[in-house]
Amino acid sequence: MDGNKFFKIRDMKTIDKAKLAPGMSTEKVSASVYDIAINSLDGTPILLSEFKGKKLLFVNVASECGFTKQYKDLQKLSDTYSDELVVIGSPCNQFGKQEPGDAAQIQSFCERNFGVTFLLTEKIDVKGGKQHPLYEWLTSKSLNGNKNSSVKWNFQKYLVDEKGRLIDYYFSITKPMSSKITRHL
Repeated sequence: MDGNKFFKIRDMKTIDKAKLAPGMSTEKVSASVYDIAINSLDGTPILLSEFKGKKLLFVNVASECGFTKQYKDLQKLSDTYSDELVVIGSPCNQFGKQEPGDAAQIQSFCERNFGVTFLLTEKIDVKGGKQHPLYEWLTSKSLNGNKNSSVKWNFQKYLVDEKGRLIDYYFSITKPMSSKITRHL
């Protein structure tokens, strides 16, 4: 009988391994956006789980981009829909090196020029080998359960619903106050 238990356990492990798709690992990957660790621009941990019940709009931002003026409308969106939406900007220097500043410079620039009070994360990579886990989740259907994407440029937007499910993403040309976004709010 003990031999049968061993046999069943061994077979179960084999079956579990057989269920993995090629290239998949057994390493645990965050299944929820709320489990992802990220820091604010000042280095304080952000607990995304504190925003359950609100929609989240993630935007990779940059201070020296043609779309930088969208900071103003991101702030307007944040103010207008503050009861149901949290806007989170993630500074990124991967596109045209358009976010060269350090945390203090970025914060000062955003406050001084656009009155930004919405949440800004630490500077991160949104693509490539050092892609932050947040953007891995946002851009991978196997993690977000909805669709694959790639970040094409600064100010690409990702909208997540109140339960942590990806709704959609919007390229840089989509203005923050666009009905493509606000119809979900």
